[in-house]
Amino acid sequence: MRNFDYKLPTSLDELTDMLSHGGHTARLLAGGTDLVVAMRGRRITPEFVIDTKHVDELNELSFNDHTMILGASVTCRNVCRDPQVVKNFPALIDCATLIGGTQIQNRATLGGNLCNAAPSADTIPALIVLKAQANICSPHGNRRVPVEEFCTGPGQTILEPNEILVSFSIPLPRKHEGAFFIRFIPRNDMDIAIANAAASIVIDSSGETIIEGRVAIGAVAPTPLYVSDVEAVLSGRPIADDVIAQAADIARQAARPITDMRGTVDQRKHLTEVLVRRALNGAVNRARGSD
Repeated sequence: MRNFDYKLPTSLDELTDMLSHGGHTARLLAGGTDLVVAMRGRRITPEFVIDTKHVDELNELSFNDHTMILGASVTCRNVCRDPQVVKNFPALIDCATLIGGTQIQNRATLGGNLCNAAPSADTIPALIVLKAQANICSPHGNRRVPVEEFCTGPGQTILEPNEILVSFSIPLPRKHEGAFFIRFIPRNDMDIAIANAAASIVIDSSGETIIEGRVAIGAVAPTPLYVSDVEAVLSGRPIADDVIAQAADIARQAARPITDMRGTVDQRKHLTEVLVRRALNGAVNRARGSD
């Protein structure tokens, strides 16, 4: 690892100013679980590392009547320990508890997981089905982008050089709404998914009809995918095995995987179908209050 200057801003204005002056030679440090590894391997060699842990806006975890604000630098551990997150967003708990072990979860952040933009990232599909919006700040102003539009390729995002992911805005679940995340890994000591999937479901008061459904899949395309065609198949349909199977088949067709050391194209497409079916059933169970 080459030498670098460490910066510790205490306000968002100070952070944006440091980033604008550092330009392409600066990197933001949230948890560092990806950044530090890349620096040690000299894949990136920043001149400035800017720690975001003392900027209030990036470490906020708050609720109002309609929305949760989740700062980009809030650790997975703090997410999992918050009783309101546990109550309202079990799908976030599903994925946040799978990111490494306890030591990693004490550092890793959902914002860092998104900005790293790995196709296999575990938190991104869950954020997508939960309709999370990414709140972005720069010296020139603010903007808000749906998470499904954030990643543009492996390791690539829509962020401009002077932009910062500050937080997520996630709507609180509606009545009779449930969400679920699941992944498949080849063995316990390989913590990268061959495929993963998240689903959210809103059902009617009878518990038998789907009002709305969303599905996102990961590790099967250059970016995590929001499978928008699933919505039309699920909306207004009865909760039945054939309906869920049809949605899972659409997800399988949407997958664009590659063959690598972790799995083949055929295996990943098959896994996508299986995982989406299980995620939808898990979301239905939560919407019914049985999980």
